Amino acid sequence: MLPFWIALQFLSSLPVKLPGMPAPEALGRSLLFYPAVGLVFGGLLCLLDGVLAGTPALLHAALLLTAWVLLSGGLHLDGLADSADAWLGGFGDRERTLTIMKDPRSGPIAVVTLVLVLLLKFCALLALLENGQSLALLVAPVLGRAALLGLFLCTPYVRAGGLGQALADHLPAPAGRWVLALVAVASLYLAGGWVVAIALLVFCWLRKLMLRRLGGTTGDTAGALLELLELAVLVSWAL
Repeated sequence: MLPFWIALQFLSSLPVKLPGMPAPEALGRSLLFYPAVGLVFGGLLCLLDGVLAGTPALLHAALLLTAWVLLSGGLHLDGLADSADAWLGGFGDRERTLTIMKDPRSGPIAVVTLVLVLLLKFCALLALLENGQSLALLVAPVLGRAALLGLFLCTPYVRAGGLGQALADHLPAPAGRWVLALVAVASLYLAGGWVVAIALLVFCWLRKLMLRRLGGTTGDTAGALLELLELAVLVSWAL
């Protein structure tokens, strides 16, 4: 169970304490449990959705979105902001793009990107709640975190050293493919082919952008992928 607790600690703000620094092998195996962390998020969001039943729709959606952001501690939104700044400010240059991603400051394009993504998530959540489609609260977090597993399975990690490199180097690929297959089948059953197809298209498009600019992925671009894929799932489900 250690890899699951590693994944939960890394991807969430939930109070999880590990006995010590995990071995690289355990870090790699923790990627297999990223979709399970999404399932935990989805379960908590569905529980909150039930608690908020009868709340005015706008407030209901806003509270769900707030809880969604707090559960991850804004980790992936930070990656989205850094990636947005770097993609615009990098002017197509790989090294400049990587350097900007390391800068903790956020420029105007980062702020605009975050506002637009959160606004679209809020509107999609509102539409889904009004149509009784709260199952999206369960599926979107799972697909978003499964996308991280898929990204590390098929995309080089371009920053040498650090946690991301350990994840990439010690990920058991055959088991990872089985986990993705299970998530895909479950998502097809729960969400339908349209939603899963959109999620796959967004994944492939963003991965192509990463390969073209960076030759692979970083922690920031992985976070951006998760946020944008979750958004695509919610919007496509709401249409």
